[in-house]
Amino acid sequence: MSQTKVDNYKEEKANRRRLRRKHRLYNLMRKCLVVFVGVILLGWITYSAYHTYEAKQSRPEVEIDYSALQNFQSNLDKVEE
Repeated sequence: MSQTKVDNYKEEKANRRRLRRKHRLYNLMRKCLVVFVGVILLGWITYSAYHTYEAKQSRPEVEIDYSALQNFQSNLDKVEE
């Protein structure tokens, strides 16, 4: 082996622990990112499904009786005259 190869091997051997730790950290960060994106996608799909379900439900119709306001308005008109 040439001296440069020997030097490179010794340097790699001296830094193996640090390199392994670095690779483990990158793997952990990658896994966390995948889990985070998965949770976001699952939440988005759940929200969309719920929103679609709610949109298809019938809404009760409400009738408003304006007769009391009309009577009040007519009484005000009579008082002004």
